[in-house]
Amino acid sequence: MKEHVRRGRRARKAGQWTEATAEYKAALEAADASTSTEVERAELAGELGLCELALHKYRDAAEHLARSLEQREALPEALQQRFEAGQRNAAPHVARLVLGVDPPDAEVLVDGKRIGRTARTYTLFFEPGQHMVRGRAPGCKDALHSLRAVAGAEHEFTMPLLCAAASGAKEASSARGTTTATPTPVRALPAPRAQASSPWASWPGTLRVVGITLATGTVSAGAILMISASKLDQDMSARRDQLESDPRSNSSMCWQAPERSPCGELRRLRDARNLSDRVGTALVITGGVIGAATAASFFTDFSFLGRTSAQDRVQISPVVTGHETGVSIEGVW
Repeated sequence: MKEHVRRGRRARKAGQWTEATAEYKAALEAADASTSTEVERAELAGELGLCELALHKYRDAAEHLARSLEQREALPEALQQRFEAGQRNAAPHVARLVLGVDPPDAEVLVDGKRIGRTARTYTLFFEPGQHMVRGRAPGCKDALHSLRAVAGAEHEFTMPLLCAAASGAKEASSARGTTTATPTPVRALPAPRAQASSPWASWPGTLRVVGITLATGTVSAGAILMISASKLDQDMSARRDQLESDPRSNSSMCWQAPERSPCGELRRLRDARNLSDRVGTALVITGGVIGAATAASFFTDFSFLGRTSAQDRVQISPVVTGHETGVSIEGVW
């Protein structure tokens, strides 16, 4: 472990973050209760998290830094400040989930990958996107929850597993060393319904796409009309030069000329130019306003709207993990 730490420090000082990450990870895996203390393991987890943060591995960084800061009171103040600053930098890039499990010894899997510890409450971090959380325990029905993770958001829910009452009664009877009659069948309770993800997490993205499309379309149309106005202005100038070169005509009298006369054509060009110029300018300004509002939405936090209750609905989401492919169907009947 000490050799890995030495190599990791040397790689970190040289800015070789990939090598430093590998060495600190190996040191953390080599550390155990017999050869290291909780504070040493917390320090290793924090240093590993900072190296992962430098490589933009935000989920791994957030997980290791949170693990380190569980022992924050025992860490030196300088290390505590470094690890807390790293956690603040990683937080906007990941979603945080506080998961409660009942029974507490249930096995928890995230996207098909088992979490290597058991607890009643877990603090988990996710990359943005769709994820599947599964809980399972012997004698219990698996619990599933589909999570649409949003960067910078915090989620919290409890995942109870429905366990067979008959198996519990049988185990209790065996422990007492007595025999009992066959228990009366009980009506199975309905499976716990997973909490549906809030639709407010996705609608800002749809509005942004619409805003970008409208801004691009209006600005493009306005630019085309302004170019057309410029072309019409050139045609009008050419026509006016022709009239002025004719000694029998006077361009200053053209604006009262009949429609079918050469001067009437000049007036038609002027009206078309003015209309194209006005409409084109209005479209460009409108597109600019829409574009500015769309750009501003990327710096606006809409998470507070998630508190609004969603209407009952059926939601179908594709789920792909390292071991499973399918769909998650959630609904209220």
